[in-house]
Amino acid sequence: MMQIQVKDEKMLLAGQWIDAEKSFDVLNPQDNKLIARVPKASKVDMLLAIEKAQEAYEGALSWPTHERIRVLTQTARYITDQKDRYARTIALEGSKTIQEARCEVDRAIQTIQISAEEARRLDGRTINFDQSPGSENKVGYSYRFPIGVVGAITPFNDPLNLVAHKVGPAIASGNAVIVKPASATPLSALLLGEAFMESGLPAGLLSIITGSGREIGETLVTHPSIKMVSFTGGLEAGERIAKLAGLKKISMELGSNSPVIVLNDACLEDAVQSCVSGSFSAVGQNCIGVQRIYVEKACYPIFLENFIQTANLLNVGDKLDDSTDMGPLINEKEAKRVEAWIDEAVSEGANVCCGGKRTGSYIHPTVLTDVPNTATIAQEEIFGPVVLIYPVENVYEAVEKSNDVNYGLQAGIFTSDINKAYYAIKYLHVGGVMVNDSSDYRIDEMPFGGVKGSGLGREGVRSSIKAMSEEKVVSFRLKQPLL
Repeated sequence: MMQIQVKDEKMLLAGQWIDAEKSFDVLNPQDNKLIARVPKASKVDMLLAIEKAQEAYEGALSWPTHERIRVLTQTARYITDQKDRYARTIALEGSKTIQEARCEVDRAIQTIQISAEEARRLDGRTINFDQSPGSENKVGYSYRFPIGVVGAITPFNDPLNLVAHKVGPAIASGNAVIVKPASATPLSALLLGEAFMESGLPAGLLSIITGSGREIGETLVTHPSIKMVSFTGGLEAGERIAKLAGLKKISMELGSNSPVIVLNDACLEDAVQSCVSGSFSAVGQNCIGVQRIYVEKACYPIFLENFIQTANLLNVGDKLDDSTDMGPLINEKEAKRVEAWIDEAVSEGANVCCGGKRTGSYIHPTVLTDVPNTATIAQEEIFGPVVLIYPVENVYEAVEKSNDVNYGLQAGIFTSDINKAYYAIKYLHVGGVMVNDSSDYRIDEMPFGGVKGSGLGREGVRSSIKAMSEEKVVSFRLKQPLL
């Protein structure tokens, strides 16, 4: 691997790139080497960012839609022109391989492009007031307006595209936005800020404040000028934010424990390939990654055998090598947690069919069978390269077991029987059902979110724009009814 030059980065505060009194290190999880030092913001820094964001929002109330479209379009073009730089940054600071990082950059570009397109479609509707007796002389309409300043808190696993999913819709709908990126992966968020600044975004409408969530996150969440909190992360943190936020909009994507159902009439080759990819891409650190697979008994043995063979072919190694399929987890602490959950399941009767071994921050692709429902790994989000495979009698048992967790983000089902597919669609308690695909499928325009412990509201560009705007009704009383 080539020598990495350590950079001293600055954070973006209301259009200005600034330092802080303190800094923190950004490490490559593959070898724990230092790759950058980033400002560690204080509460004072966050308060200033909020103040400047409110000023910028008020000053941009007449900012025309065509200018929002221009800035977003130019931002997407800027990232496109430097795609390799953005991909390398994602791969260096996070867990993704260089191939996965390139895919994330492409998705982030598309997210920003879609935001530009949706900006022109932020519209309202005419209202027939004369449907109510006594209102024959009323005409009017509704339109949507920006809510103000959005606070965005983003995770490490998609350090560019998940930030784009908050910033793009916020700018498209005319808001100011303050991003607090994950401390493990702040560099990609800062690069997104660079793209917006170079594309002419008015100063103050975007700040990217790096630092400890304990020191600056609570200030962001509780400040009265923040009208919406958009959070992607864990359930425990989401519950705390919900309690702190008070009377403001909240959008939360809090992870999952995603099931996939494979029925006897499915194309097994397709199901195996899709489920292996869904289980182990991004090292399993993916909220819609496949965690539990329920396979009808007649095809269970062959599915399990082929799944294990395919998983064993995955190349685990250097993230920057184009031939690598899977890199390390985000840090050794997380790898040790996943290892402990595997060991706990084994102590309760689970079988390790492949993997189960940890080397530093690496865990090899792991397949478990006979995992008891009481095991932590069966109930909680693994966020690691581990999948649980169970035999079931039929689709009814599969759906029942799929629902038996406190999460409901997405699910998949493989079948050629449309009636069984529709049964799963209706009775799976999730925010999305992927038919003849694994749970690990998403495009950036579709509504995205879950039920139960998987969150509140929906992301996806159009859904986020709607959440980041309010509807205002306008009524005109005429002197006499229209003839």
